[in-house]
Amino acid sequence: MGDNSVMIPHSLLERIIELLGYWDTSRYDRAVCDDYDYILQELKVKIQKLELREAYTKIIQAKDEDARLSARIEYLWQRNNIGRVRGSGIDF
Repeated sequence: MGDNSVMIPHSLLERIIELLGYWDTSRYDRAVCDDYDYILQELKVKIQKLELREAYTKIIQAKDEDARLSARIEYLWQRNNIGRVRGSGIDF
C-alpha cells in the first residue's frame, strides 16, 4: 500500500475511533484482531498528533509569557504521551 494522505474531518475521525471502540473482535481470527488493534491504535495516535499541532499553535498565539509557559507545558506533556493510548473508545 502507498502512503497517501486522505483528508477526513477531525470530528468524523473521532466518531470512527469511538465506533471501532465498541466492536468486540474477540470471536474473530487472531490476524483480524491484530489488524483491528493496529488500525485503532494508529487512528488514536493520529488524533493525538492533530491535538499536538493545536497545542503548538497555542504557544505561538499566546497573549503573554504566562499563557505561553502554560501552553508550552501542555504541549510538552502531549508530546511525551504520543502513542500512549488505551483500549476501546477515545482515551484523551
